[in-house]
Amino acid sequence: MNILGINAFHADSAAALLRDGNLVAAAEEERFRRIKHWAGFPAQAIAYCLTEAGLRLRDVDHVAVNQDNRAAWPRRVRHVLRHPPRPRLVLARAAERARRQRVPDLLAQAFPRDEFRGSFHRVEHHVAHLMSAFHVSPFGDAAVASIDGFGDFTSTAWGFGQDDDIAIDGRVYFPHSLGLFYQALTQYLGFPNYGDEYKVMGLAAYGRPTRLAAMRDIVGVIPGGGFKLDLRYFRHHRERIGDGDASGMPRFVDLFSPGMEALLGPRRRPDEAIDERTRDIASSVQAMYEEAFFHLLTGLHRRRPVTNIALAGGCALNSVANGKIRRATRFRHVYVQPAAGDAGGAIGAALGVWRKLGGRRRFVMDHAYWGPRFDDAGIAGVLARRRPEIAAAGCSVEQAAGEAELCRAAAEAVAGGRVVGWFQDRMEWGPRALGNRSILADPRRADMKEILNAKIKRREPFRPFAPAVLAEAVSEWFEQDDAVPFMSQVFQIRPERRDTIPAVAHVDGTARLQTVDCGANPRFYRLIASFAEMTGVPIVLNTSFNENEPVVCQPEEALDCFLRTRMDMLVMENTILSRGRPR
Repeated sequence: MNILGINAFHADSAAALLRDGNLVAAAEEERFRRIKHWAGFPAQAIAYCLTEAGLRLRDVDHVAVNQDNRAAWPRRVRHVLRHPPRPRLVLARAAERARRQRVPDLLAQAFPRDEFRGSFHRVEHHVAHLMSAFHVSPFGDAAVASIDGFGDFTSTAWGFGQDDDIAIDGRVYFPHSLGLFYQALTQYLGFPNYGDEYKVMGLAAYGRPTRLAAMRDIVGVIPGGGFKLDLRYFRHHRERIGDGDASGMPRFVDLFSPGMEALLGPRRRPDEAIDERTRDIASSVQAMYEEAFFHLLTGLHRRRPVTNIALAGGCALNSVANGKIRRATRFRHVYVQPAAGDAGGAIGAALGVWRKLGGRRRFVMDHAYWGPRFDDAGIAGVLARRRPEIAAAGCSVEQAAGEAELCRAAAEAVAGGRVVGWFQDRMEWGPRALGNRSILADPRRADMKEILNAKIKRREPFRPFAPAVLAEAVSEWFEQDDAVPFMSQVFQIRPERRDTIPAVAHVDGTARLQTVDCGANPRFYRLIASFAEMTGVPIVLNTSFNENEPVVCQPEEALDCFLRTRMDMLVMENTILSRGRPR
């Protein structure tokens, strides 16, 4: 049985394909369109999934979308009667519902010679999120929670998963949302783009939560685990706030009202310097999020006293809060799948249909490598076509004799202070580069952040870089020890180790780590092990292979990024490009 899952007409449009309950392929549309967080119909991601599976659309038995307009309908009606929206908002939402109903027609347009003959399903947004978290986790039973902006009139859902089923215990409905709270304050702090919340999360470490009392005016916790927003500070409940533009880029107007500035002072403009006040408000936003988040998890544990928790939704990408779960609650094991945001709803929708039809859990997602792969022959063809540019850039091209030599050469370059682009095997699923589309550097160099930002990344200096660490070495370098294969948690670096790896140590002594297991990614593991043999440090700095664009997908994009930046080496499968003389 083939089931195609889709997240469409929302940021991080994506597709995923299950065959007999096992995941075959998954990818976000942005990687093909080259537009961050692309928000339209994922035609190219669908085409990739079908190709990877060796299928045509007519071979698909079921198509599932992670959205159901029928969900929470009585609450929608009651809310409209109590809080009549502006007519323009009513018309906009009606148009949006009509657009989402057109998915079968859009499939026909995208694949005109390949008729879909199966069944079409709609899976409620947060049900899809919960399925994407629990059903691919390693847990037989676990508390589950989905926390994001909004989907199907709900912002949060929680409950309990056991064996093949999930029971939902509670929800938070529109207009109350922790995701929207964080997004609104992100805009207020001068970071206007969709997905900029991670910038506030990084900036928070530089400040103090001096405005937490004001944040508690904005968000209030409710006995039992819930929360509510003071709507005086927001606009989303009465106005249209966002949509994709003609390019597919998600766009949002200001989510906060003038009341926010009356409470906190004037907003920061994007071109203004970041001062102490900005840093303190960022710290207060993160502290308020954590207060409400842990309040919810504590209430969930009282109802479901288990040790495991699986998280999904955009808020599950708040790695700082995730890393504190063991200290702040009684949960001891945390699982967050790599595409925890709305892209992951594509997998959740497909799994929802699989379970509805009687399917059982079939696999654990212990790696994120579900995207396209490219072999040496294809890479050689790209390099042959681009030979004049490569020569003009003063680059040499050579083939490694084998994997051992390849990993040793890359490790030597990293240990020598060079910046290495690392492109291998299947592209990662989710927002993090996890060793297949990565830029690697030496974590021991205190100046490496500045080098990377000068050569390639050109991003805000307060944003940290991540360590990729051999799984068996975690306890020696961090105060917690757990599998974190998807960079979904932030741990404290052991105090005596911080000076050894300053390039990946944040200002508060933490790091958003990736644990690397030999079974999940043997080549990346071997590279880090080679670096450890040379330096005694089983860690490399790992950042995404891109330059203010989506993570690279194809060899052409990797080569483009290498040539237009000052990267020192590019490794693509078994081919090594080096600036300057050959190794």
